[in-house]
Amino acid sequence: MEKLHVAEFETRHGQMRCASTERGLAYVHLPRAGGRGLDGWLRLHAPETQPVVAWEPNRVAIAQITEFLEGKRPCFDLPLDLRATPFQRLVYDALLEIPYGETRTYADIARCIGHPKAVRAVGAANGSNPIPLVIPCHRVVAAGGKLGGFGGGLPMKKQLLVMEHAKPLAGNLL
Repeated sequence: MEKLHVAEFETRHGQMRCASTERGLAYVHLPRAGGRGLDGWLRLHAPETQPVVAWEPNRVAIAQITEFLEGKRPCFDLPLDLRATPFQRLVYDALLEIPYGETRTYADIARCIGHPKAVRAVGAANGSNPIPLVIPCHRVVAAGGKLGGFGGGLPMKKQLLVMEHAKPLAGNLL
């Protein structure tokens, strides 16, 4: 049975949790995040996996996430165990191409992946991102530059974009 190593850690935004397998980081839970959480992710993507509390397998991921949240790291260098549909993978690959300090709209991402009419589906995939921050879904904003949604809440999304000195789009709330 595969093991999922789970560790909780404190950040300036609140308590977070990350989980990894031997292949890499698989899940990050943001403070104040709603949704299905780790239990829901396990049911959908790893039903045969046994979660175990383990700090050491997550040490590098925790260090990089903490550095990122402190504004000391613009990008991540972590192996990922990304469990997603083919469409979600297209979206996540596009998100990984958004440079630090820049934003894209959901429509930009839809066009980028070759599905220009799939704006809502891009939003749904963005909202299902199991590895936020590392896969920078916070850099995606709604049409007109409004913040849109974010699993950690809009105040955290705004703080992240301000920290990155994100270039505002027209009408952006930053």
